[in-house]
Amino acid sequence: MATAGITTRPAGHNDFCRRNPAECRVKTKVEPRVHLTAERWNELVAVNNEVNWAVAPVTDLELFGKEELWVYPKTKGDCEDFVLEKRRDLVKQGWSVGALLITVVRQTNGDGHAVLTVLTDRGDLVLDNLEPQVKIWSQTEYQYVKRQSEIDSGRWVAIDDARTSSVGSLAR
Repeated sequence: MATAGITTRPAGHNDFCRRNPAECRVKTKVEPRVHLTAERWNELVAVNNEVNWAVAPVTDLELFGKEELWVYPKTKGDCEDFVLEKRRDLVKQGWSVGALLITVVRQTNGDGHAVLTVLTDRGDLVLDNLEPQVKIWSQTEYQYVKRQSEIDSGRWVAIDDARTSSVGSLAR
């Protein structure tokens, strides 16, 4: 996943950082990607499944009466809440914050969505509440917009998603 320089933080992340400043001040050295062993793979799959099962999907408007509020979910939450919980669970298991990046994407219908991107030596993997399988980012149908910086959890970088969709037509 190629990045294209610093960009703006999502509004929900700004508010999250105001309420949780330590979460957004983590600086990490540029580290090699996580070596994806069978054990590490199993941790990713387990966390993705556990959080997807434990948290019921609901919009922030339904839950809090607000359009956008990033929080650690208790039993209900929306996409970025799933991401925050997965990230927290993996950090507790010893994963580097710099390898666990909140990522903003566009779904095929144009709606915004958040996923967790995990930087590994086998590619950038995606943990998603809409998809039970952990996949390489390029094997999803999302258009990637921006993600956290791997060296500063309070900064965001634009994503240069150069993948193209082929549209074909037939002549009559």
